[in-house]
Amino acid sequence: MGLDALNPPKPEDIHETLLEFPDNRLLIDLCGEFDRNLAQIEHQLNVHILRRGNQLAVVGDGAARGQAAAVLQSLYQRLESGRQIEAGDIDGEIRMGMFFDAPGDSAGPEAQLEMFKGGRVEIKTRRKMVEPRTEAQKAYVQNLFKNELAFGIGPAGTGKTYLAVAVGVNLFISGHVDRIVLSRPAVEAGERLGFLPGDMKDKVDPYMQPLYDALNDFLPGKQVEKLIAEKRIEIAPLAFMRGRTLSNAFVVLDEAQNATTMQMKMFLTRLGEGSRMVITGDRSQIDLPRGVQSGLREAETLLKDIDKISFNYFTAKDVVRHPLVAKIIEAYDAKEAQG
Repeated sequence: MGLDALNPPKPEDIHETLLEFPDNRLLIDLCGEFDRNLAQIEHQLNVHILRRGNQLAVVGDGAARGQAAAVLQSLYQRLESGRQIEAGDIDGEIRMGMFFDAPGDSAGPEAQLEMFKGGRVEIKTRRKMVEPRTEAQKAYVQNLFKNELAFGIGPAGTGKTYLAVAVGVNLFISGHVDRIVLSRPAVEAGERLGFLPGDMKDKVDPYMQPLYDALNDFLPGKQVEKLIAEKRIEIAPLAFMRGRTLSNAFVVLDEAQNATTMQMKMFLTRLGEGSRMVITGDRSQIDLPRGVQSGLREAETLLKDIDKISFNYFTAKDVVRHPLVAKIIEAYDAKEAQG
C-alpha cells in the first residue's frame, strides 16, 4: 500500500529506511534544486523522503521503499564519480531496477560485453556517458557491440538511433572503426516540400538533421565539423550508398521503414570487412507511396533466422521522451489493433 494523502496510514503502519550520506555537498546535488530530484523519486515510486541533516529517511511500502533507497544510493555513487544528475538519469535508474558500481574505461566491443556481464551498461563518448534506461535498450546495446548487423525496430522516442550513434562514436574514438556513416531515405513525410534552395548538401540536410543532433550530443561541435570535412563522418541520403563498399566503418541506416525492398538489399550488401551495420525503423510510420513495400518488413522476414544478425524490438514502455509520448503511442497502437 502506497502513501495516500487522503487516507494517511496509522503510525504503527509507517516504516522507514534511513540512509546516510557523508558528503553534504554531494547530498545537496542528490536532492536537487528545491529537492526536485527527491520529488521525482517520490512521485514515481509512491514514497515519501525526509531530509534529516546528512541523512535521508525513505517512508513507504517495503518494495517501493527498498527501490527508492537503491535509487538514492546509486545516484549518490554517480555524483561521487564526478557525474551530474538529470531527470532522465533518475528515470533510468528507476526503470532498470538494477544498481551496480560504475565500470572502468573499457572501450572495445569485447571489453564492453565483459563489462555488461558485471551489471551496468555505459557507453563512453567524448561529451557524455550514455546509459540505456530500459531492459530493452540494454539488450539492444549489447547486440550492437556483439553483432556485425543489428536491427532496432519500434516506435519513436525509444532511443533506437540515439544509442546506435552513441555506440558508433564509442567504437570510433577507441579506434575500432575508421569512420562513421549515417544514412536515411530522403522521403517526404506526407508533405510536399517542393524544390529546396541551395546545393545538394543544403537540399538533403533537413532530412539528416536528427543524425547531426545525435552526433553533437556525443562529440564537440568543432570536432564533428572537422570529421565531416575529412569524410571520417559521412551523413548522406540512402540513394548515395549505391555502388560503395563500406569497410572498417560503423554504418547506421535510420528510418529504414521508408527504404524500398531494392534499396534495403542494396544497403545491406554494402557491408565490408571490419564494419558494423545498424538498421533502425518504426513500422507504424511508413511514408512510402501506397502499394510500395517497405524494405524493413521484408528484411525482417528474410533475415530473422541468420546467425550474427540480431533483431531488437521496442514498445511504448521503452519511450524515454515526455511521458505523454508513451501514452500517445499506446493510444494509436490500440486503435490499430482494433482495426
